[in-house]
Amino acid sequence: MTLALGCIADDYTGASDLANTLTRAGLRTVQTIGIPADDLALPEVDAVVVSLKSRSIEAGLAVSRSRAAETWLRGRGASHVLFKICSTFDSTDAGNIGPVMDALRDDCGEGIVLVTPAFPETGRTVYQGNLFVGAVPLNESPLKDHPLNPMHDSSLVRVLARQSRTQIGLVDLAAVTRGADAVRARLAELAGKGIGAAIIDAVFDRDLETIGLVAAEYRLSVGASGIGLGLARALVSTGKVKSNAAGGESGAAVGGPAACLAGSCSQATLKQIASAEQVMPVFHLDPDRILTGADEAQRALDWARPRLAEGPVLIASSSTPDQVAALQARHGRDAAGHAIEQAMADIAENLVKSGVRRLVVAGGETSGAVVDRLRIPGFLVGVEIAAGVPVLRAVGAGGDMLLALKSGNFGGPEFFSDALRLMR
Repeated sequence: MTLALGCIADDYTGASDLANTLTRAGLRTVQTIGIPADDLALPEVDAVVVSLKSRSIEAGLAVSRSRAAETWLRGRGASHVLFKICSTFDSTDAGNIGPVMDALRDDCGEGIVLVTPAFPETGRTVYQGNLFVGAVPLNESPLKDHPLNPMHDSSLVRVLARQSRTQIGLVDLAAVTRGADAVRARLAELAGKGIGAAIIDAVFDRDLETIGLVAAEYRLSVGASGIGLGLARALVSTGKVKSNAAGGESGAAVGGPAACLAGSCSQATLKQIASAEQVMPVFHLDPDRILTGADEAQRALDWARPRLAEGPVLIASSSTPDQVAALQARHGRDAAGHAIEQAMADIAENLVKSGVRRLVVAGGETSGAVVDRLRIPGFLVGVEIAAGVPVLRAVGAGGDMLLALKSGNFGGPEFFSDALRLMR
């Protein structure tokens, strides 16, 4: 296998988002969970997205895992590697975006790296180096209150400068609108000043196409699925990849019981849970019971099992930002997050043992914990449920299984019902 594009994603839902975007743009794509084992049979593809659960772990560990993934991808022929991050640039001042970018840049010998989380299709744009969610700066939007990686500064130049060893520059929208040559000239100017990374503005899809053409000429880029879209279109338009216009994996129906798990605390997911309560049974976990050692996971399973034969169920640990803050104050941020993730992983594992073969998971950290527990090594990418969220068919796992892994902010109010309709 010789890859046209290698990707390293810092969480599992973001990896699914990127794999979906690449597939829609015509690239045959597989998403793996971690670096694939040598005996995992992968189909002939144009791109591999290696999913890591590295967004919120200690920076040194995130760096070592990302470096190992890059080595694997380069060994399969990838001349360009995209380090895929969240479209809200989720990270703290300690990282992990800056440290991983610095390490990958050193390893591949790149002079300057293009960085942008812009993805206009999902309302994420960058102007004058500032990240916008819809019409407002990130720090004024509800998305600023991520429970693990709150983002209270919309200036990505400042945010990345606090994390990185290199100087951070800006390629503004004026240069992008003048086209690829203007972007190349600006990057050369910044590199000549010793600047090692540049935030690049993007407001429209056509900006991503310009960025993709230029980024593909380098060995490394950093960004959300929007830059992945630009790279994919560049690879197709330059003839380096023959477009797989049909896109998406299709296979035999799986059938059987279905369940949904919601761990995200985003406003979008909270609305989706409220909508789901109108059409399916919903169980709300008690986070304090989880943290104080009560067997809350078993209580949820005892509730769910007799209902599975009648239709899908949803089990949620989601709370409002105020409730999350209060829980973290009582038990500690890391302890609270870890305990809830493991409870959700326990529930997922036992639901699968009870026959569930169609599983919808909302929340990046929750999705990571669930997939790790189920030991699924990879996915084929299927039809799109909502922007950035495809149906995934497990490969290399025991038995056929369909999953949907949703970032908290993605999908419309009826997401859970929409997902289950497409997961046959």
